Amino acid sequence: MKDEPNSSPSPSQAAVHTPGEPTPFAPFGLPGSIGTDAFWAAARTPVSVPDGDGGWRTLFLWRGSEAVVDFESWSPPLPLRRWAGTDCWYAEVRMPARLRVTYRVLVDGAAHADPLNPAGAGADRSLAATPDAPAQPHWPVVGADDVPPLPRTRLRWTGGRLGGRRTVRVHPVGGGGPVVLLLDGDDWLYLHPAATAFESAVAAGAMPPVTLVFVPAKDREAEYACRSDFWEAVRDELLPLLAESGPPADPDRLVVAGQSLGGLSALYAALEFPGLVRRIAVQSASLWWFPGAAELPDPLGGPLGGALAERLRGGADLSGLRCAFDVGEHETRMLPHCERVEALAGRAGATVRVSRSAAAHDRAGWRHALLRDVAWALGQERVPAIGR
Repeated sequence: MKDEPNSSPSPSQAAVHTPGEPTPFAPFGLPGSIGTDAFWAAARTPVSVPDGDGGWRTLFLWRGSEAVVDFESWSPPLPLRRWAGTDCWYAEVRMPARLRVTYRVLVDGAAHADPLNPAGAGADRSLAATPDAPAQPHWPVVGADDVPPLPRTRLRWTGGRLGGRRTVRVHPVGGGGPVVLLLDGDDWLYLHPAATAFESAVAAGAMPPVTLVFVPAKDREAEYACRSDFWEAVRDELLPLLAESGPPADPDRLVVAGQSLGGLSALYAALEFPGLVRRIAVQSASLWWFPGAAELPDPLGGPLGGALAERLRGGADLSGLRCAFDVGEHETRMLPHCERVEALAGRAGATVRVSRSAAAHDRAGWRHALLRDVAWALGQERVPAIGR
């Protein structure tokens, strides 16, 4: 799902350069002979400079053949231009204030991480942030070739209501504590090293010790779309399996953290399984969802707040729920849906925290909120080491 674009793609064509004239790369701190080995040895991108209108001009570079920069959610794919017959391909992108975004470079349809950018997200993605984007101090810089360490404890969750077989990883942080179910767990294992980030936050005193449970999805569109059998399986199969492995799941301290459809599922669980789920941290929840919405030409064009808003208006009691909502400030079409449900949840008695991240619909921004909001859901009201 792509949000509204914030930049206009440039045509993929060779730029013309007159010898002796300054190149357009000079304002970005890259003067000199473009395309030489010395140029590439010094190049580090993306790099941003103020655009004079509160936003940023950001330079992306690629060495080799024709390529496209593909942003996650924020903008359409952007063809790069070739510089004056060299092997240098570039794009100057206008970015708004406060943006962190995931991107990849597409060459002949194959995805690559940006070799000039040390900040990666898995083997074929990179992270870019404008200089005014809030820091993410507990998340390590991970390169495309780095392999995040995996938790040693593995649970085999097989058969049951959901069928099939999946591997659930478990990681006690700071010796272990309240259980935190991380939906879309494989993303938090392989793309963004959540275990390392939580370890850092606990060591800094920004949250209490926790036990992370990385719950993978086999068919997230089906499992997370307000499915009671998914949460029945969590209650009757996964949590007893977890208890057998060591860490107990105290229902008064259990936290469910989910993003996009996972966030929708977390709030659904709080509504339909209040004895199980009383603390949730949701980022960019797909609160536009209602049965059949995904098949429509414009899934976000339906009633504000979708099915869960209708359920909340029907008299739900959320007085036992502690709920942190976050959504990207650049998700222009998601915001009205989220705002409607945030307000309705508060009226239904939930203790609600609302924030906005410097991102679009992107895990690069969700991870900023994940640590902070899990800490808040567990009762740690002030988490200055994570940020507001």
